[in-house]
Amino acid sequence: MNERAGKGFDPNGPLDPARALTPAVVRVNSRMVSRGFWPKIRKLARRIPFADDAVALWFCARDTATPAGTKAMLMAALAYFVLPTDVLPDWFVGLGFTDDAAVIAAAIALAGRAIKPAHREAAKAMLDRFAAGD
Repeated sequence: MNERAGKGFDPNGPLDPARALTPAVVRVNSRMVSRGFWPKIRKLARRIPFADDAVALWFCARDTATPAGTKAMLMAALAYFVLPTDVLPDWFVGLGFTDDAAVIAAAIALAGRAIKPAHREAAKAMLDRFAAGD
């Protein structure tokens, strides 16, 4: 038995959130999304078919009723969308946003019921404002 195991650490048990780096990662993702999400959505909303889903995820992630773990996962998905470098660079015509769409779809599937009709309505209203302003 190692020294840590004697202090309550179970290598086969779940990770204690207090021992995880999750808060730091969430902060980094949140900063990245705060800086880059809206400029990217404004620029690309008409060209990507999943813009409404991405914006709904943003509203869900900012909702105080959304569980912290779900918020962290949504911020990670949105940070991936914001990143200029990813598996398929966005400049590849026809394929560039395929990986981003897959990540957004996976986040929607994992977030489940946390994404409320109000988030979808807010996303639609925001995208309508962008379209009217262009």
